Formats: sequence, structure tokens, C-alpha cells
Amino acid sequence: MAHESFEDETTAEYLNEHFVSIKVDREERPDVDAVYMDATTSMTGHGGWPMTCVLDHDGSPFFAGTYFPDQPRHGQPSFRQLLEALVDAWQNKAEDVQRVAGKLREHLARSTALAGGVITEETLEAAAQRLVSEYDAVHAGFGGAPKFPPSMVLRFLLLREGDRPDERRMLSETLDAMARGGLYDQLGGGFARYSVDAAWVVPHFEKMLYDNAQLLGLYARVGGALGERVARETADFLLRELRTPEGGFASALDADSEGVEGRFYVWTPAQLVEALGPEDGTWAAQVFEVTAAGTFEHGSSTLQLLADPEGPGVARLADVRRRLLEARAGRVRPARDDKVVAAWNGLAISGLCDAGLALGESAYVDAAVSAGELLWRVHVVDSRLRRVSRDGVVGGPAGVLEDHGCVASGFLALVQATGDGVWLERATHLLDDALDRFRADDGGFFDTAADAEALIARPRDPADNASPSGLSSMVHALVEAHALTGVGRYRTAAEEALATVAPLAAQAPRFAGWSLAAAQTMVAGGPLEVAVVGPPGEQRAALARQARQHPGAVVVESDGPRDDVPLLSGRTPVGGEPAAYVCRGFVCERPVTTVEALLAALTAE
Repeated sequence: MAHESFEDETTAEYLNEHFVSIKVDREERPDVDAVYMDATTSMTGHGGWPMTCVLDHDGSPFFAGTYFPDQPRHGQPSFRQLLEALVDAWQNKAEDVQRVAGKLREHLARSTALAGGVITEETLEAAAQRLVSEYDAVHAGFGGAPKFPPSMVLRFLLLREGDRPDERRMLSETLDAMARGGLYDQLGGGFARYSVDAAWVVPHFEKMLYDNAQLLGLYARVGGALGERVARETADFLLRELRTPEGGFASALDADSEGVEGRFYVWTPAQLVEALGPEDGTWAAQVFEVTAAGTFEHGSSTLQLLADPEGPGVARLADVRRRLLEARAGRVRPARDDKVVAAWNGLAISGLCDAGLALGESAYVDAAVSAGELLWRVHVVDSRLRRVSRDGVVGGPAGVLEDHGCVASGFLALVQATGDGVWLERATHLLDDALDRFRADDGGFFDTAADAEALIARPRDPADNASPSGLSSMVHALVEAHALTGVGRYRTAAEEALATVAPLAAQAPRFAGWSLAAAQTMVAGGPLEVAVVGPPGEQRAALARQARQHPGAVVVESDGPRDDVPLLSGRTPVGGEPAAYVCRGFVCERPVTTVEALLAALTAE
């Protein structure tokens, strides 16, 4: 529609004569987008973008739809015909317009109510079995094309896998398929937004920060040769291509370059030979599944790495990748959206902390600290969190619930990565503010604050999409804050909020993966709280590594006791040697000093 209608001068003149045209950036104003997407779905039975809503003077929609062509097509009116009909209705059928707008406004106001329930062990088991039924046993992942990275669902499965073969299989096969297919940039690292096919071969080439932030942490936590490689390459991609001069992370890289989608990323056999020479070029075409027919458009192919070379092929692959990356650097790069979104940077901070701790790379933790400092310094204005900034200048939109939850979680990850209590103070500031201004009467949360700009309805959606919902991100942050502080109201708020998402978790677990992951850590009073204290060195590092391998554990380490992190308060080394304290609900067992004893304490019932 942008090219067909919005850039057409005749259409623009008609719009300007009869309408006030407003383009909404749904990354800056997800609250506005959510309200009118709900209206579009209610009126048409489906949603999607581009989304066209026509509103009265009070902001109430009386017409909504998605794509409209520039010419009548397949029984669908053109955009211009639609506009003329709407003008006629506005001028000659005002009562009908008011009636439709009023009814829809009432519907939107009623739709914010959520049913309640309790997520039990039985709920979690039923959700896992439903995921089994929706699993693509041929290509991995869930559902058909287009296929999105199910990051939050996979974290739920990771917490459950243990001795459950179905969960373990779905997790490992999906991680392997995504990392080996065209969804993953086999040269530069990082994941595209989604696969247009069911087999992960051809992506929509746009690279989003929120996807890569979540997948970075997931692969780092899973580990193994593939997990460590993908985590390292994705972290390096974030630092190399999305990091801003101010220390934050840009929102996205475009799919297009030179006006053509994917041109920067795809190859033909001839291009491989040109970059590498005949021998290595032919070998690279075989390794990366680049064919004469092509897997993409115009005989070009996405790069896939369906199997790792062995023996001399390992070094050869590394050399080929390096040379191809250098050759690709001479192409026109996709444009970058430099907007820094608070929530997505919170996810990036968490992912970088996970990778830094799992891989022993302090540079990743340092980058997470820099991003956290930017968020606190620039995005917190008059003690309130703002959603976006660009070039170090904060924007006007107020932070929504997902900003508070994801940024608080990022700050809590920094507590665990650095042991610095300042991040705990900052995280609890955001959580306290959210509890004060976003909470609903039923214990759940609205997506906007009570004192936010009034819209025709106050949006409230507990479902995860490509990134965690505001509710699920808040639940995770509240649970971790309780584990670090022992403050009971954080745990209570998490439990009450989780109850409001119970029906969704039972009926559609693919859209409640992050809530299910939180619930999995909370069953039987979890997560475990582990304090590791003592002089730095291999012994302390080994204890901390073992603790972090326990699914869902909240782990913090320090040279000694710290009053600014309550989990560390009073925790001392044993005989001058590093020690680990394993706690459940702030009731701690005797400290242990060996990895073997710690493992026994972590797995004790």
C-alpha cells in the first residue's frame, strides 16, 4: 500500500481533502497499535499489517481493514473506492457511523476483562502435550509456514526437558533446524525475523533485535558445540551491527538493499566461485546448499549448513566463511533502524549476560552494562521510564508494561552477572512503579499506566508474540526480584498475575511460552536461589557455573557478603574458600565448597 496508494499524488490529495491521515509507528506506540488491531480483528475476523482504521472525532473506529489494492481486484474494492464510500457514509449516514463506532467502543472496553485460574503441574504437563501435538516432526518448530522462532516456548521446554524425551527432542531439533537453515546468517551470525517456508530455508531477511536477543540467551543456556557457536556469533553480530555509539542496540536491519529483498545475503554458484576461486567456490556451494536452480529468487540461494564438515573441512569452512564475509562487506548493506526500544534492549541485556557468563566472555557483560547505563541515564526521566530514544535523545512515548518488565529483567540479569547492587535498586524501582501504575483489580496488568494518555480502551493482552507480553515479562522480573530480595509482595504479585493468564496457557501454549516458563520455575516454591561468595578464581567460577546449569536458578556471586543484595547478605566464604549457599524461599542450606556437593544440594528434593 505504501507504493501503490500512499505515494500516489491523486490518492494523497483526496486523503488530505477529506481525512486527517495519521501513520502509527507500532514500535513507538504499541498501545495505539494494540487498541486498533483489536478493533480490526473484531470487525473483520482477522488482523495484520498494513492496518487501516477510520475513526470519528473521538478516536472511535467505525471502519477497519488491512490491505486494499490500488485497483479493484478479485472482488475487492480499490483503496480510492473505499475512501469515497467512507466519505459518503460520513456525510450522509452520520447516525449509522455513530452507532457502529459506539458499539465497537463498548466492545473494546469490555474485552479487557480476563478470566482467572491457577497454573498447576497438571497445566504445565497438558501444555507440553499440546505442544507435542502441534510440533512439526518433519522440519521442527511449530505449525506451518510462515514459521517464527518459538524462543519463549523453547525456554519452557528447556526448563522441563530433564528426563522427558518429547520435550528434549522438540528443543534440540528446533534449535538445530533454525541454526542450520537459511533463517540463520551462516556468515555473519544473527537470525532473520521468520522463515517464509516450513523448512527454515528462506527467511524474511529483516533482522530484529528482539529475536536475536532472545535466541542469543537461549543458545547460550543450551550450550554444546552448536549452542556455543551460535551464541558467540549472534552476540558478535549484535555488537558489530546493531550497537549504537551511545551503547544501546538498534531495533532492526532492513530486509532490502538496493530495493531488493535479501540481495545482501544470497549467493549464486558463480558468485561463490568469483569470491573464492573454482575449487573453494564449488566446495562452498556443496556445503552451503547453493544450487544452480537456487532456493530463493532469480537462481540465488540462501546459505544453509545442514551438516558440519569434519577433519580438514573444519579449518577450510572457517577460512571460506571469513573470505565470503569479506566479499559480502563490499555489497550495499541493508539500512538500520537506529531507534533504541527500551524493552528490546532489556532483552538484549539479558541475552548478553547469559552469553557472557556461559562463554566466559566479559566483553558481552560489559556491553550489557553499557546498554543498561544508557537506559537508566537516558530513558528514565523524572523517575518514569520512556520507551524509545535515538542518538542518545529520549523520545516522547511513555514506557509500556513490556518496557518495565523487560528492562527490569535486564537489570536483574546484571545483578547476577556483576554482583552490583545498584542494578537491583534500579530494577525494583521499575517494578514498584509498574505495580503502582499498571496493575489491574484482578491482580493482572494493563499494558499502559493508569495515568497514561487515555485511548478509547486501555489495552491488555497477556499473549506472547515475537517478544514477551508485558504480563509475562513482568512475572519473570517479579519472580527474580523476589529471589534476590526476599520481598514477599513481588512473589505474590507474580502469582496473582500468572493466574490471569492460566486459561491462555492451557488453551494456546504457543502464545504463552514465557508465562509457562515462569510457572515452571515457580512450581514447588522455586526458583532456587544460589549465592556464591569468596575470592575470585577458578574455584568460585566452577561453583557459579554449576549453579547456573540448574534450570531456572537465580545465581549471584560476590567476593563476600553485600547488604545491597539481600541474597548475599550474611553469606561468607568458608575458611577463606569460596562457598555456595543454596536457598529455597530464602531458607538456605549449609554452605558447600565443592562442585560435587553443590550438585547434590541443587538436585535434592
